[in-house]
Amino acid sequence: MSSHTHVDAKSLADQVRQSVAATEPGSPLTRTPVTGPGTVEPLRRLVQIEYQSHAVELVAYGTLLSRFPHDPAAELWLRLGRVVREATPKLLHVARSLHMDEADLADWSTELGAYSFHGAVSWVAASGSQAAAALAAHTDMQVYYAGATAVARRLRDTDAEAPQEFIDYYDDPGDDALNELALAVTQDGLDRGDDPRGALFHARRVADSLLAVWRVASAEAATGRRTPGKEHR
Repeated sequence: MSSHTHVDAKSLADQVRQSVAATEPGSPLTRTPVTGPGTVEPLRRLVQIEYQSHAVELVAYGTLLSRFPHDPAAELWLRLGRVVREATPKLLHVARSLHMDEADLADWSTELGAYSFHGAVSWVAASGSQAAAALAAHTDMQVYYAGATAVARRLRDTDAEAPQEFIDYYDDPGDDALNELALAVTQDGLDRGDDPRGALFHARRVADSLLAVWRVASAEAATGRRTPGKEHR
C-alpha cells in the first residue's frame, strides 16, 4: 500500500456491511417455529455453539494481546475478553432455563458449520494484521448483535414458547463505544501500513462464519435432530 494512500476504517466497515446487507439478521433462525415441541431445539443449539466459542475467543484475544500489545489495540483485546468472560455465567443461566447442563453444552455437533466461527477467529488471531483483527471484531459485534436481537425480539413479539432468560440474554444491542474502539484500532493498523484487503478478507470470513452458525442452529428444527437437553426434570 502506498504511503500516500489513505484508507478509512469506516469505509471498510461499510463495505463489509453492504456485503451482508441482503441477509436477514439471524436468518434463518428468525423463521423457526415459535410453538410446539421443536421450538426450543434451535435455541439449545445456538446456546451450545456460543458456549463452546467462548473459550476460543478468550484464547484469540490473548493471542492478539501478545501480538499487538500497544494501545489502542491492547485496550480492545482486553475489553473484548472481559465481555466474553462476563457473558459465560449468564449464558450458563440461559442454558439451565433450557434444561441443559454442562455435559450438554460440551457435546460436539456433527455439523462443521458449528465451528466456522471458531476457525475464522482463530485464523485472524494467529496470522491476521492488527487492522484485520480489529475489523473482524467490529464485524463480529455488528452481525452477532443484529442477529441475536432479531431472534430475541421475534420470540418476544410472537409470545413464543421460549424461556425469558434466553430472550433477555440475546436481546442486547451491544456496546457502541466498543464498536467505535474497534474501528479506531482498525484505523491505527491501517495507518501503520496494514493491508486493507486482508482486513476485508478476514472481516468477511467472520461475517460468513456467524451466518453459518445461525444456519446450523436453525437446521436442528428442520432435520428433527435433537440437541442434548432434558425436556422434563
